[in-house]
Amino acid sequence: MSTFRTENDSLGEVQVPADALYGAQTQRAFDNFPISGIRFPRLFIEAIGTIKMAAAKANVELGLLSEEKAVAITSVSAEVVAGQHDEQFVLDIFQTGSGTSSNMNANEVIANRATLVLGGSLSDHLIHPNDDVNMSQSSNDVIPTAMHIAARLGIERDLIPALIELENSLLQKSDEFDDVIKSGRTHLMDATPVRLGQEFSAFAHQVLKSIERARYASAELAELPIGGTAVGTGINCPPGFASSAISHISETTGLMFREAENHFEAQAAKDTYVMASGMLSTVAGSLMKIANDIRHLSSGPTSGLSEIRLPAIQPGSSIMPGKVNPVLCEALMMVSARVMGNHTTIMIGGQHGNFELNVMMPVMTQAMLESISILAGGANAFRTRCVDGIEADRERCRELLELNPSIATALNRAIGYDKASKVAKQAAAERKSVRDVVLELHLMPENELNEILNVRDMTEPGIPGQ
Repeated sequence: MSTFRTENDSLGEVQVPADALYGAQTQRAFDNFPISGIRFPRLFIEAIGTIKMAAAKANVELGLLSEEKAVAITSVSAEVVAGQHDEQFVLDIFQTGSGTSSNMNANEVIANRATLVLGGSLSDHLIHPNDDVNMSQSSNDVIPTAMHIAARLGIERDLIPALIELENSLLQKSDEFDDVIKSGRTHLMDATPVRLGQEFSAFAHQVLKSIERARYASAELAELPIGGTAVGTGINCPPGFASSAISHISETTGLMFREAENHFEAQAAKDTYVMASGMLSTVAGSLMKIANDIRHLSSGPTSGLSEIRLPAIQPGSSIMPGKVNPVLCEALMMVSARVMGNHTTIMIGGQHGNFELNVMMPVMTQAMLESISILAGGANAFRTRCVDGIEADRERCRELLELNPSIATALNRAIGYDKASKVAKQAAAERKSVRDVVLELHLMPENELNEILNVRDMTEPGIPGQ
């Protein structure tokens, strides 16, 4: 038996694998773009299946599609949403910039599978990919709609929950370490005291702001271009289709979507997508800072700060026995770097909305969905394998704080900046505590000094000793 079947499109005959659900246009694109082997992520396939399901429901409601065909298309689209046909979505993301090839991939898979559901064979074409599955649509509004749906699904299902869990873990550590007083640092140099819990509260608040930014971006992505068809005019799309389809999309996803205010802008420009990617890059910057600070606070064990201890989860060296490294911090930093690089790709892609259509949508989609996925995964791993197990080395924090010359800042109001500066310099030069130097120089009575150098008071607003 032949392993291929003959399919036809407007350019002629094409040989397609005999058991493939896709057809001629998908096969041509598969042959034309053997570039990277990188395919659209699962969320995009779910999104495009959701659109086809919603479109079939809208079209039957408008009296454009028969009930029999609508039921078949809807049931098969649900299979696509559930991931039952992911192997049939075979195209490289480096393809036509409109994503037409991938829209036709979906149309052909759903049409052929629906034909089988109706009792036909793949050669019968009881359901037409263009006339039935793509009814009232164009690749030019389907693909940007799928971009927004997929990004929102990833942000709401994966990223925001991961960030919420990370924020909670950091808040728990903030409470746990509230009694640990240590040296603050600015410009990487010793500064006035701070509580370790306060440092972790800053980390937690960074993540809280990231959650707020993610929610804002998700809300902006709720605007969908579906209904604009080829160039935004809505040609071949009946009145009421967009609102009906979007209502079904909202019902299927559990997220509220709305029709684009201006379909020309929604298809020609990808500014909202670029903005959402900028949010991801900002989140990445926050996580990079948190991971880097935790990495430095744990540096040592003998030659670094060693103010905190990270869980020892794997050997750190193939040659140095006993070495343990901050591997989760490093992994999260690499995730952040990749997200920042993806943002560059999306920014460049956003610049290529030439006239009525952006022509870099597939690579923008892949970059966005990868960023969402790895940020969520990175945050989860960092939380469970690192943050939750962090311990404070209270003795080390106390030791470094005692030698911190910046404690002399609290003396300014009692002995003046110049004398306090002299104390700080002498303490640093002789590796003595500020307390010892002040007493040696007989600058104030010990009882008054004890009040001023209450390091807990130095971590609160106000004037130490008052």
